[in-house]
Amino acid sequence: SLLLADRLKHLGSHLLEAAPEDLELRDGAVVVRGSPEQSVSFKDIGRIAYLEVHRLPAGEEPGVEARAVFDPPGTFSNATHGCIVEIDPDTGAVGFDRYVVVEDCGVMINPMVVEGQVRGGVAQGIAAALYEQVVYSDDGQPLTTSLMDYLVPTASEIPQVEIFHLETPSEHSETGAKGMGEGGTMGAPACVASAVNDALAHLDIELDSLPITPEQVLVAIKRARTQRKPL
Repeated sequence: SLLLADRLKHLGSHLLEAAPEDLELRDGAVVVRGSPEQSVSFKDIGRIAYLEVHRLPAGEEPGVEARAVFDPPGTFSNATHGCIVEIDPDTGAVGFDRYVVVEDCGVMINPMVVEGQVRGGVAQGIAAALYEQVVYSDDGQPLTTSLMDYLVPTASEIPQVEIFHLETPSEHSETGAKGMGEGGTMGAPACVASAVNDALAHLDIELDSLPITPEQVLVAIKRARTQRKPL
């Protein structure tokens, strides 16, 4: 809008024979400051700029247009995750005893939305850590083509997330706000995987691929039992 205003003043200065710095935009017209009777409407400027280009200065591009590209500075949220898990050695199922997130998205504009973003992000991260998997057959046919096969967690599998807030204002935004959503999603898979590995550490088990399925856990436990590692 600032560039477009400058463009209007530039064209108006030629038509009114006045310096651009002596012009102002008012009531749909370019007006000479202090002399409101000297003015030209936006409508007339547009008509001249497009249909009467011979009235423009020599070499002047026709039209009343302005183009700008805004490259904002990078802002991103921060979060720390911690969780306690339980593993059933007979089924390989992973359950949650506690899940805590401390996040910092700068100044919170709407705390309810922030908490929703965190909870949704954690749910998505848990899905990546324990459930979601695209599986193909040996001949390249997709096998997980429905929600019968492509697992996503329901409300029963998502723990009650304890959320704590820090507010460190961003220096790069007018409100001090940062991005929101990344902190919930990105931290959860690593947090869950680390907790699972910690729970299995006494068996010298370290799982390093996602999702950590019950089958994967059972195979690792069976291998540990075969090697006579006590549970």
